[in-house]
Amino acid sequence: MTATTNATGRRVWIAGVGLTPVREHWERSLRDLAHQAMQAAMDDAGGLRPQALYVANMLSGALSGQTQLGALLADYGGLRGVEAHTVEAAGASGGMALRQAYLAIRAGEIDTALVVGVEKVSEKVTAEVEAALVSATDTDFEAAQGVTPTAQAALLMRRYLHQHQAPADALAGFSLTAHEHGATNPNAMFQKAIKLEAYQRGALISDPVNMFDAAPLADGAAALLLVGEGVAPEGGPVPLVRIAGSAAASSALALHDQPDPLRPETVSQTTRQALERAGIDHDSIDLYELHDSFTIFAALSLEAAGFAEPGTAWKMAADGAWKRGGKLPIGTMGGSKARGETAGATGVYQAVEAALQLQGRAGGSQVEGARWALIQCLGGNGATCATHVLTVAG
Repeated sequence: MTATTNATGRRVWIAGVGLTPVREHWERSLRDLAHQAMQAAMDDAGGLRPQALYVANMLSGALSGQTQLGALLADYGGLRGVEAHTVEAAGASGGMALRQAYLAIRAGEIDTALVVGVEKVSEKVTAEVEAALVSATDTDFEAAQGVTPTAQAALLMRRYLHQHQAPADALAGFSLTAHEHGATNPNAMFQKAIKLEAYQRGALISDPVNMFDAAPLADGAAALLLVGEGVAPEGGPVPLVRIAGSAAASSALALHDQPDPLRPETVSQTTRQALERAGIDHDSIDLYELHDSFTIFAALSLEAAGFAEPGTAWKMAADGAWKRGGKLPIGTMGGSKARGETAGATGVYQAVEAALQLQGRAGGSQVEGARWALIQCLGGNGATCATHVLTVAG
């Protein structure tokens, strides 16, 4: 497991954000979705132009037949000549692209960067999409045996329920919280709260995972315009958001090789490091955008990150601890479960949503008084994890 960062360097700020609604955008191309988010971020930053473009994507090669997304989107976005490339780390692609841009600016190599996460999954039918998703597992020892990401989530959920003697509907609180939060987000795929009875009636898709435990995979794009200290525009109508801490780590790709599948070590490590680099502790965090592609990952992330004791996160979910107004709001705009899972773009959506929260621009989804946010996205079962701390403080 590895994780590195610069010990010194200048501060990095988010000067502009942009996103598209998460939907099945049948009529729109991948480049069109990305361009909309990119242009919105540049406009939000007062027209600033980037010196580099970092594209986060997981599936375009398999589903759209398109690689070289850096050059494609720089060209389509009117940014010919800038440094541009794609960052791929499965579901952690967005967070890793953000980290690469952050490190480049912090090191003084560039002053401005545009990070865009984009995914277009409606290009293919379900079987082809599932085959593409399986490529994020260990091909020789998992995919070749027919193991899918959904099956892995089911194995983890079954083990969690057994080890902690939890009831079959133990994780319902995470789904109910996500849908309640998504109901106030106009960009979410699902904008309707659900009741416990609906969760309990949900059809099983891979026992014990039911349809309300799995996030819907959909199309979307989100973008961030980053600037270094001394470049950030001053006196704007909304406060700038600072990236106060950043960390990334990797672990065993295959689920059966992980030291403790119910406690992803990359989550523990990067949370600790990001908080230390931001100079704060767990109690300072006002909201946590975790990666709930399946509800089991919400429980595992909260526990591995140190916000709940092992086997207790589900009980706290049932008590409303993770709702807006609770102990620690998670997935404040619906998370992957209600906003929609955008694979490689997830980490950028998280950063955009957290920035809007910190700036007081989250509308009906606003977490009152939010000053510090933790955002975290996972590649696969946590084989890759990227974690950032954002703030509007000093």
